[in-house]
Amino acid sequence: MDSLRYFFAVLVVCFVPPGLFWWFAIHPFVAAWRRVGPAVTLVLVGGLSLTVAGALYAVRDRLVMDDLGTNPLTTLAAAALLSAAVAIALKRRRHLTNRIMLGVPELEEGGHGGELLDQGIYSRIRHPRYVEVILGVAAYAAFANFAGAWIVAALTIPGVHLVVLLEERELRARFSDAYIDYASRVPRYIPRRGG
Repeated sequence: MDSLRYFFAVLVVCFVPPGLFWWFAIHPFVAAWRRVGPAVTLVLVGGLSLTVAGALYAVRDRLVMDDLGTNPLTTLAAAALLSAAVAIALKRRRHLTNRIMLGVPELEEGGHGGELLDQGIYSRIRHPRYVEVILGVAAYAAFANFAGAWIVAALTIPGVHLVVLLEERELRARFSDAYIDYASRVPRYIPRRGG
């Protein structure tokens, strides 16, 4: 059990930051990336993300920090959080393809690729994928119960929110009034009661 918990702690501390880095490298510079094209962008940003993950993995023992031990309460919380993340993922996958998740439509020339996702779970919350990520990272951290994993999980929340703000700026530019109308009707993260 301890080695499995350590494995999940390493996943959190070594792969969540490069995942966030991916979007911080794409969204603020999307106009420049469009000029080089999706393929080159994905190779360059993907390579940088893997390099960051490798560097973090090299110092993983320092990053996972203190082992807080196996705890039935955090294990139970992990199961609940993971169940919620999986439920969102199953609904989200019907609309958000891997191509969209990688950012290919927003990298297409002219900046008008893709279509506005506003059906299914996207009619209830604008960013189910990011809610799924936060819940999943929290689940892994709760199961692992290492100090470093908890720190990364806590930092994931403001990190994801900043990514969302950058993404929404790009979505407003790409879909203009259609996105503004959508954003006025559908909450970012938490569905409206009864809606």
